[in-house]
Amino acid sequence: MHYRIIDFHTHAFPEMVEEKAIKHLGRHYRIEIPYRGRIEDLMESAAKINAEKLVIHASATHAGQVENVNNWIASVISSKIIGFGTLHPDYPYVEKELDRIERLGLQGIKLHPEFQQFNIDDPKMFPIYEAISERLPILMHVGDETLEYSSPKKLARVLDKFPKLRVVAAHLGGYAKWDEAKKFLIGRDIFLDTSSTLWRLEPEEAVLLIRNHGVNKVVFGTDYPITSHQEELDRFMALPLTDAEREKILFSNAHRLLKF
Repeated sequence: MHYRIIDFHTHAFPEMVEEKAIKHLGRHYRIEIPYRGRIEDLMESAAKINAEKLVIHASATHAGQVENVNNWIASVISSKIIGFGTLHPDYPYVEKELDRIERLGLQGIKLHPEFQQFNIDDPKMFPIYEAISERLPILMHVGDETLEYSSPKKLARVLDKFPKLRVVAAHLGGYAKWDEAKKFLIGRDIFLDTSSTLWRLEPEEAVLLIRNHGVNKVVFGTDYPITSHQEELDRFMALPLTDAEREKILFSNAHRLLKF
């Protein structure tokens, strides 16, 4: 069976910082990253599985980067690439930048609490969540093996306070914290993505998480350049899912969420 594919979670970097960014990712996750992070490398990898659309993300690691990061993401969007912008807890002009993000054609916000060094439930984030509510979806990195900035429990507190937030919780609700994700996030009215989970979880465990959460609320993501598109699709296709479930996760759920 042929499946249409949207990759909801990818990364690429300007050529001048690409090597530094790849090294930083590798050090943080203590893994070897064998792939390059330029746009052309991303596109070459995605072409091998005939992915129709790629959602590209980058996070500003300090407030002064916000506008430049959003400008760069906007510069690479195309008929195949959908861009998500970024904000930062110390950035002072949130409403103004949200207006500009929308004018630039970006379709969501990416936040990475570990790299941006904020707790998901820190009250200083509340004005940002309030501004984003009902406006744009957020792809939120959730979970870390050593840090607690993005624990599933903290995201659950935010969801309780801001129920209108449209959140995609990356890594099936919490990288390396799936037991906590089961307790606090699985089954809630949010989306999950599959990125950086299928090489860590047994297939049966991943399917149990997906089905307990709801197949209609899960989207496919590779986390390129952490893994290649072909590798990640092979892992996904090895999951004991039905054809209908695969179609929803690979394409139609993301299509519905992005509204294109």
